[in-house]
Amino acid sequence: YMPWVKISLEMLAIALVVVMLARPRSIGSSNQQVVNVQGIEVMVALDVSNSMLASSTDDPQGINRLQKAKQMLEKLIDKLGNDKVGLIVFAGDAYTQIPITADFVSAKMFLGNINPSMVPTQGTAIGAAIKMAANSFTPDEKTQKSIIIITDGENHEDDAVGAAQEAHDKGIQINVVSIGTQKGGPIPMGDGSYMKDEYGNMVISVPNEQVARDVAK
Repeated sequence: YMPWVKISLEMLAIALVVVMLARPRSIGSSNQQVVNVQGIEVMVALDVSNSMLASSTDDPQGINRLQKAKQMLEKLIDKLGNDKVGLIVFAGDAYTQIPITADFVSAKMFLGNINPSMVPTQGTAIGAAIKMAANSFTPDEKTQKSIIIITDGENHEDDAVGAAQEAHDKGIQINVVSIGTQKGGPIPMGDGSYMKDEYGNMVISVPNEQVARDVAK
């Protein structure tokens, strides 16, 4: 679990995920060897629900959660070497946007087009995204596999913890980035107005960090 504090720290955290996956590790019991793991596969599950358009009140650039997530993903892709990456977007349901690939140039170009309208149903189906990601890797059992979930966790609606446990049982590492600040922010509607509740009050979107903790655990 990596809380959202400052963009520099978040980028460092996401880079550390790659370092952890590719770190040297020992194998065997009596005759230990050190093996450098290469060729990791990373499936990113990116939340594109409307709440991801909420601004982060502590960000000097005034960018929203989704824009920050894109910045993180660009940094992540730049850190990948002899590796592969894929992308799933989700809100009320999950959709594969980039199958697992080593074409990092195309992957980065695609990031600019990501927006909430890509997923017609609103919500936060983290469980569906994890299940889809877990089935998107190559069948090579020797390859290190990781799912990175970037979400604000709002309107969480399915069994994300159960899906994470199933992925873990398959040897897949789960990493969660909770995006947004506890100050929260209003959700723009695209016409200059902001989302309001049934009483006409402005909705302030606050990330659900507990969901991120539970899934990561």
